[in-house]
Amino acid sequence: MPIFEAMRLAIQSVVSHKLRSFFTVLGIVVSVAFLIAVVAVIQGLNHYVTENLAGALIGTNAFQVRRSPIAVGQLDDETWREIQRRPIVDDRDASYVRRALPNARAIAIQSGWPTPRSDVHWRNRTVGDALVFGVTAAFHTVQDHRFAAGGPLSPVDIRERRYVAILGWDVAEKLFGDAERAVGEKIRVAGLPVAVQGVVARKGSVLGQSFDGFVILPITTFETVYGRRQTTVISVKMPPGADLDRAMARAEEGMRLARRLRPGDANDFTVDKADALVSFWTSLTGVLFTITPAIVAIGVLVGGIVIMNIMLMTVNERTREIGIRKSMGARRRDILRQFLAEAMTLAVLGGMLGVSAGFLFAQSIALASPLPARVTWWSVAVSLSLGAGVGLVFGVVPARRAARLDPIVALRQE
Repeated sequence: MPIFEAMRLAIQSVVSHKLRSFFTVLGIVVSVAFLIAVVAVIQGLNHYVTENLAGALIGTNAFQVRRSPIAVGQLDDETWREIQRRPIVDDRDASYVRRALPNARAIAIQSGWPTPRSDVHWRNRTVGDALVFGVTAAFHTVQDHRFAAGGPLSPVDIRERRYVAILGWDVAEKLFGDAERAVGEKIRVAGLPVAVQGVVARKGSVLGQSFDGFVILPITTFETVYGRRQTTVISVKMPPGADLDRAMARAEEGMRLARRLRPGDANDFTVDKADALVSFWTSLTGVLFTITPAIVAIGVLVGGIVIMNIMLMTVNERTREIGIRKSMGARRRDILRQFLAEAMTLAVLGGMLGVSAGFLFAQSIALASPLPARVTWWSVAVSLSLGAGVGLVFGVVPARRAARLDPIVALRQE
């Protein structure tokens, strides 16, 4: 029997028993849909982190000199205690980094951990829990800030400890309803009256966490209100086309000179770029990639067992038909091919329905929540291959049973 004829008969059998076929492949549909949706969400998050989150937090073509690494979630207790014993990163360190990188486009200092939060007041309106940062003027260049209204902090603002502030888009919109209206107005941050000097254009959000709910103060003014943090962060932005890894190595040399570290001494600081954040995030989502196949495998196993049982029942129901085919010259391999084709058709159909359901589910998640979703071609290919493989593996037993039936015995079956 030609393979196309076997497929035609298989499709005809599936269509003639629509409801039974649907419930037969339901396990595979659910498993594949789950696989497609989970992979779509994880890939979407990874893409967002790579394209937006890392740049928003650190800046493009930039790196940071920090007391602790970004990937704090990967550190054990002993390493974390060792980091806590490190000296803080301060202005003196920044001066050495500047000497090491005379071609840097901008080198900024910003307040480090812990980042304070404060209610921001204007007249009878209040925005709660805004993040408050203290920075030098170069911070806006490092972060690629675009301004919806007003302008950035200046070196004079830092030097003279001026009571001025830069607002994130969300804070300005909730207080004033319009970015242009915010500029020049007096607000209160942690009880301190400051004038709004500029509003940073919208940066967006991920997982419901906005990047626009902040207030930026000159670092000198910030320290007047909050005191010095446990550490500061040095952010470095290099010119376009610069070798970032080489620049990081030179910054490391400058820091080792500042700390008077000997050649055999370990660094008591960290130089990180956006790749570290992306790697940290990828390691977290890798846990989901590890768990997902196990869950899918269970669902597929159950779906395969259901297909095998239904096919065995189909063989019993069609015993007389098999006898007639054999008496008319059908060979064992023809019967085997026919029932294998039917099992694989069911499984592939389940895979296709699962892909469609998973795509719709992923899109629904993206529309109804802040989770981005990107359906990838490889997850679709894996799903369809999985369906075909399940049909082949679990269809062998029913197909062999059908092929081995004695035609005389089969013809006597009522």
